[in-house]
Amino acid sequence: MSVSRDIVATYRGPHKVVARLLSMGEREDRAFVILMAACAVTFIGQWPRLARQAHLTGEELNPLLGGALMGWLFIAPLLAYALAFLVHLIFKMFRGRQTAFGARLALFWAMLAASPLILLHGLVAGFIGEGTQLNVVGLFWIVCFLWFWMSGMFQASKAAE
Repeated sequence: MSVSRDIVATYRGPHKVVARLLSMGEREDRAFVILMAACAVTFIGQWPRLARQAHLTGEELNPLLGGALMGWLFIAPLLAYALAFLVHLIFKMFRGRQTAFGARLALFWAMLAASPLILLHGLVAGFIGEGTQLNVVGLFWIVCFLWFWMSGMFQASKAAE
């Protein structure tokens, strides 16, 4: 199935998509591409907000974009790997049976599947700015992200049995 269809399917049943991804076997290259795609889309989602910030404050846009690029495409992937490992260890303490790869895939897929909401958040931040609308979109994103991630983690635990 294509990535865009998988993203839409995740909003209907995240555990099914993660189960299908896990059934393809442990391929770290696939997990890494999913992570990098999620980070790239998140970086793109920052553009409207950064353009608004540059316009309102008189700052130059290029350094803002450079900082966001560095953060999202170089630092965020390292932090995502560390977070996935930490959550894997926490789940193991509570008798979770998922593999470290399953924990990584669940996190990385949740990041990519929730990325359309990151794009919406960036648009709202860029065109409307701070306010209730931005908070509502941000809350919706975090709820969906956590739902996708925890569903994926539980599916990874079931798949490892």
